[in-house]
Amino acid sequence: MFTEDLQRYSIVDLMRERYGCMFPPASLFGDWMGLGPERREPILRLADEYREQPYAQLTAGQYMEFARTGNRAVMEAPYFQRRRKLIAALMGACAGDEAQADLDIVVDGIWLICEETSWVISAHNGGEHDGVEQRKPLPLPDPARPYVDLFAAQTAMILSLTCQLLSGQLDELTPLIRRRVRAEVERRILIPFETRDDFWWMGVIRKDLCNWTPWIVSNVALAAGAWIDDRPRYCELLERCCLLMDRYLDVIPRDGGCDEGVGYWSMAAGAVLDFMELLEQQVPGWRITRLEKLKSMARFPLSMWLGGDWFVNFGDCDARPEVPGERLQYAGRRLGLKELIAFGARFRGAPTDAVKDTPQLWRLMSALRAAPKDPGEAEPPAESWLPDLEIRTLHRGGVTLACKGGVNEGSHNHNDCGSFMLFADGEPQIVDAGNMTYTRKTFSGDRYTLWNIRSKYHNVPMIGSCEQAAGWEFRAKDVTCTADGMALDIAGAYPGAAGVASLRRRFALDGDGRLVLTDEVELEAPQAVTEALLLRHEPAIEGDAVVSGPIRITPNAPMAVEVEQVSVADPRMAKNFPGSLWRAAFVAPAAARHRIQLEIERIHR
Repeated sequence: MFTEDLQRYSIVDLMRERYGCMFPPASLFGDWMGLGPERREPILRLADEYREQPYAQLTAGQYMEFARTGNRAVMEAPYFQRRRKLIAALMGACAGDEAQADLDIVVDGIWLICEETSWVISAHNGGEHDGVEQRKPLPLPDPARPYVDLFAAQTAMILSLTCQLLSGQLDELTPLIRRRVRAEVERRILIPFETRDDFWWMGVIRKDLCNWTPWIVSNVALAAGAWIDDRPRYCELLERCCLLMDRYLDVIPRDGGCDEGVGYWSMAAGAVLDFMELLEQQVPGWRITRLEKLKSMARFPLSMWLGGDWFVNFGDCDARPEVPGERLQYAGRRLGLKELIAFGARFRGAPTDAVKDTPQLWRLMSALRAAPKDPGEAEPPAESWLPDLEIRTLHRGGVTLACKGGVNEGSHNHNDCGSFMLFADGEPQIVDAGNMTYTRKTFSGDRYTLWNIRSKYHNVPMIGSCEQAAGWEFRAKDVTCTADGMALDIAGAYPGAAGVASLRRRFALDGDGRLVLTDEVELEAPQAVTEALLLRHEPAIEGDAVVSGPIRITPNAPMAVEVEQVSVADPRMAKNFPGSLWRAAFVAPAAARHRIQLEIERIHR
């Protein structure tokens, strides 16, 4: 998409002069950016919140903790606190009443972060950068071999934009501050980005790209705009960004689906939008064309919306993810998708929400610049179908069904071919547990020992004691979108030892909100089949049925039912499902052929 436009446009010809900061420096306006109270007050509260907090200490021991124990938080908590505090002080220096005090805090933060040996987080500190994503972390970073990961690029953007917004004030103190940042960004980020092709996320050696590519590319482009005065060099860097961004877009399916889930959309499709906005502002006269795939990518969060704050959360996605409302509104305006403007407004919180997780100064500034408007109410689509991602949603009779085919491989995959979730009256009843706090095990050879990733704790059958397996060969086939749901064969998701000849699964949701789940199983030898459901509410057995919250589950024949309480101890998962989840296992006795049917209906009390 971007490189096609390079055939029509010449960046170096269109950019006859270098354009500077996309936001006004604090020195230009007494009421910086003309902020009204509704946008000014949140950033001043942020400045107040962090002003008395000291910058966190970040030690070699904290960095080594990931290599030693797999714990990421020990290093990442102080790392991100430093960046949040810097952004908070920046907001105070630009728009606050204690501008001089906050400016001193900004300088402290800039100097501390420049003194860090590496801006790469410990979990991403691999060995040789030969195009293979490293699984074995090194205890400490090597300053002679700078690597560019997500957060090194993001740190470069934060420091660079800070220096642009406060250029006059910082130079008045001493030009050494901005000179130091420029040197660090050049050494750690720009030169490696321009001269190396062997970072795995660049798509030269590996083609299975993920959010790393657009996230890094957009932040590198933003940082480069602050420092590269040489116009031909800057244009060449932007052309390289276009090439890498298109390598990422080449792996995105036509339906625009993000296999990493809605929680990663912000740094995947959202980062592509960041780059598009920067490119069109920095290169006058260039308008991105051939936007159909980007439109599909922009619609993805809306198609996965289940109502309220809930989203389809297959894989490593939170059930209630952070959704960047301002980016969705921008996408709606820029791509002509009116439904996204209202949808984005629904999820547009305070501008400072961009600082909550991995702090995004660019997003904070974009939210401040774009004043919110009331575009009307947003509603989840009545149904959606993503044929490439093989995800189907359907809303009927106060019940919402989300089901999937897919493959047991890919970025942030769970073993869940044929799984589903069910909502009643806007609340989760049959769920996907979703994500847990990342540790070393999350992205290692032990990944599929984690309970929330195994198929045993997804809403899919077990054959005897055999679960689904991980790998590109383990996938659904014959996946069909039907008027009332979906039909598919998930036999291929099980290893050969399971002896599954065929496993036809069908979801049928009628107009009254009654779901009929049918599994027709043919096995090479008689085995028991267990239908597992992960429930939000503690189930009670009532005759042949199981009642869980407002739903009743009735099998077509008497079946033994085994109930397991799954305590939600992980803090990340607990934000979505505090307390416990419950695994209800409906066990059909051994046979070579099974026709199992579960009727799931909402109880009207």
